[in-house]
Amino acid sequence: MGVVIRTAGEDDRDLVVRLLDEAFQDDPVSSWVFPGEEYRRRTHHRLMAAFADAVFADGRVDLTEDGAACALWLPVPADEQTAAEEDVPAQIREAVDPENERVELIARLTDGIHPTGRAHEYLWMIGVVPGRQGEGLGTALVESVLDRCDSEGLPAYLEASSARGKVLYERLGFEFTGRALDLPDGPRMWPMWREPRTR
Repeated sequence: MGVVIRTAGEDDRDLVVRLLDEAFQDDPVSSWVFPGEEYRRRTHHRLMAAFADAVFADGRVDLTEDGAACALWLPVPADEQTAAEEDVPAQIREAVDPENERVELIARLTDGIHPTGRAHEYLWMIGVVPGRQGEGLGTALVESVLDRCDSEGLPAYLEASSARGKVLYERLGFEFTGRALDLPDGPRMWPMWREPRTR
């Protein structure tokens, strides 16, 4: 039996935020942004809410019908330009955790390595609740969008936040761009690009 996937609506926001918060509590990058388990449990959900809100506004959130996994996708045009007066990383920090410079830094660093010049689909985040990981839910979520990318001739991009994730994405056709992002005194992230496959 296949995984049933639907597009999440605004009424799914709280579920999506809870799911992402739970899925990323032990993620290496989340642990770097919010060091200390208690601090992370108190604060991390606010960053997940900011991410979810951004994608609900400008992209698409795919959700498994059972609510155990979701993927946040943003379409990125070839000429993506952020207005100079909009300092989005600083705005995120102010909204999420004003005293935590790493909230702003992670946004600046990932913006700095994001490919430009070609339209693509950006897999911002994908989360599976811990008790359901390893069941293929994440793969099903990604493959559903990659099928569309292939039919439309669109590449896809993501940053893997763990070595385990990098291996999964390689199986789905993503390739490491060759330039890792090493967070200061923190973990490594792997930018990955996937060219569309022709049928």
